[in-house]
Amino acid sequence: MLEGHYDAIVIGSGFGGSVSALRLSEKGYRVLVIEKGRRFRPEDFPETNWDLRRWMWMPKLGMRGLFQMSFLDHITVMHGAGVGGGSLVYANTLPEPTAAFFKSPSWAHVADWQSELAPHYRTAKRMLGTTQNNLMTRSDHVLKSIAGDIGRPEHFHMTDVAVYFGEAGKKAKDPFFGGEGPDRVGCTYCGACMTGCRVGAKNTLDRNYLYLAEKKGATILAETEVTAVRARASGGYVIEAQASFGSARSHKLTADRVFFAGGVMGTLPLLLKMKEDPEGLPHLSDRVGDFVRTNSEALIGVISPEPSENFSKGIAITSILHTDEHSHIEPVRYGAGSGFFRTLTLPHSPGPTVITRLAGAVRGFAREPVKWMKALTVKDFAKQSAILLYMRTLEGTLSMRLGRNARTGFQVGLVSSLTEGSPAPSAFMEEATDLANRFAEKVGGVSMTLLTETLLGVPSTAHILGGSVIGKSAKEAVIDGHHRVFGYDGLYVVDGAAMSANPGVNPSLTITAMAERALSLIPAKSA
Repeated sequence: MLEGHYDAIVIGSGFGGSVSALRLSEKGYRVLVIEKGRRFRPEDFPETNWDLRRWMWMPKLGMRGLFQMSFLDHITVMHGAGVGGGSLVYANTLPEPTAAFFKSPSWAHVADWQSELAPHYRTAKRMLGTTQNNLMTRSDHVLKSIAGDIGRPEHFHMTDVAVYFGEAGKKAKDPFFGGEGPDRVGCTYCGACMTGCRVGAKNTLDRNYLYLAEKKGATILAETEVTAVRARASGGYVIEAQASFGSARSHKLTADRVFFAGGVMGTLPLLLKMKEDPEGLPHLSDRVGDFVRTNSEALIGVISPEPSENFSKGIAITSILHTDEHSHIEPVRYGAGSGFFRTLTLPHSPGPTVITRLAGAVRGFAREPVKWMKALTVKDFAKQSAILLYMRTLEGTLSMRLGRNARTGFQVGLVSSLTEGSPAPSAFMEEATDLANRFAEKVGGVSMTLLTETLLGVPSTAHILGGSVIGKSAKEAVIDGHHRVFGYDGLYVVDGAAMSANPGVNPSLTITAMAERALSLIPAKSA
């Protein structure tokens, strides 16, 4: 049992938690980071996502990997676990949102976010090793062709990514922090970024922020899940935690400051649990769990039956096409052999009911049965599949509370509900379908989506945000403009749960920049 007092305890080691760990350590604080997932070395990652034990996070079933799926009533969420959080499984891309994000009425009244965050975006890009992808792949050539077809060739470009390219497969001394960071290995374009980089080229958080934080004295306690955070009458907080798997190990710690950084799927359940606990944090804002949002995205797979096609070469996301000022699409890939999602897909068939969707799928199969049979029986599903990620800045929110339902295994967990007056999340967007059809036509393929979309009409997201949003008072929000929790001195939320508008792009860079700003407002311990 680990006991003791820390100046600061950080719950979670993703983009917000890793920034918190480093900046607090630099300011002289004694810091402990608690992470429910494992610490991974490159060789610990699975070779393909068929190795469920090393890829999927379901510890009760012996799966102790880096990837999670959570099935809620209104959304299917894909998220990460492990030292480095979502950086272990994300697709490396680091775009900045447009001005509309910073001016969104949901939080623009609190600060001039675009100007205040600008220097922190620059810091985040430097720390994450941002560079531009340098390889045009088969998917990129197809997408560029579509850009010309729709009259927007100038709106196609390569992505900014967190990858060390260097000399493929060759080890090099730290190229990012003047030799203070770990050695790196040049990218081999294997496409396996999202199953864990076994090469050592992906700039995951354990290779920058967390690595440097540990050198500054921060302690990382992995394979441990925080179960309670309670205010002490004498000031500060008591933190209770237990082993994520494998033992009855538990810990009871104290800290002057606590930073919630477990992502929406980690931070919200803990805050909601503590709000219901009279001895926990009962005075939290009633807005905890409100204004949960996504990037309003659609994920559509295109499978080509042609054995000569290879969409797996490259990094996870290589290019982007802006279809208008609010929307864009990106080609995504898994490495060759990582075809697990074959088991979770059905034909993409938009429609208002399951009957119309299934009827549409049957009609599509009947029109081209040979193509469909070949596509559904390809030998290497990942190699012959391109995933199209469509995102837009449309706002729509959900509320989340603790409850029981079939999708949480009737255990207490997050359950979603629609926000009155807000559009419901949609699994089917007309432009996304059109773009997928154009892509499929060019490669002689067919379109697929997760079965939860075809059967249930429930959309999927890899970017769950909000639920502990920023505002000027506890009546409208959970935290203030400095990320401080209303009503509790020394509590902070510094992860995607604090995102108070839809950025419309991969949010990792923005979460990092927001965390950099929040931590810059905390004085050094000596002060």
